[in-house]
Amino acid sequence: MLTTTRLEIAYLKLLALSWAALIAVIAPTAAHAGELFGGLYVHDVKTPLDESGLESGADVMVGIRGGAIAHLWHAQLQPYVFGALNTSGNTDFAAAGISARFPIGGKWYLRPGIGLAIHDGSAGKFFRTDKIAFGSRVLAEPEIAIGAQLNRRLSVEASWVHMSHGQLFGKENPGIDDLGVRLNFAL
Repeated sequence: MLTTTRLEIAYLKLLALSWAALIAVIAPTAAHAGELFGGLYVHDVKTPLDESGLESGADVMVGIRGGAIAHLWHAQLQPYVFGALNTSGNTDFAAAGISARFPIGGKWYLRPGIGLAIHDGSAGKFFRTDKIAFGSRVLAEPEIAIGAQLNRRLSVEASWVHMSHGQLFGKENPGIDDLGVRLNFAL
């Protein structure tokens, strides 16, 4: 007899939510069609915001942003979804959320974002020396980027992506920081 655990049900709900977010991002909007993006990141950079620095390699990130769904203080709010694969076999992850693109003068802009991520690393709650024990399978995913519009369809961003559970699932919360560059192509 097959039994389904609460964890499996939670994963199925998260998978359904991820597919719904992907469909919402891909669906065209009247004002803008969105953009594809991809980049290369240094995986698990040790910063003052995390207790990690255990994993190595680079992350190859690919994603899509939907068209502007709203405007806030001259910023376009855009839903996004992306995946990141680690080149050294360490933690891979996928995230979905919303970002805002704030113009800061000329071709320059600032892009903060917030989302939820799911990863394939350790969800354990105790410190490990071989890989990060995140404490939860689902993590908050704040990010920020500074970018420049190169032409009508192409922009480049230097960005920071953080993942952690913010001590919601225990006091031990190593988190992870990725720093990198991504290229955006408007559809």
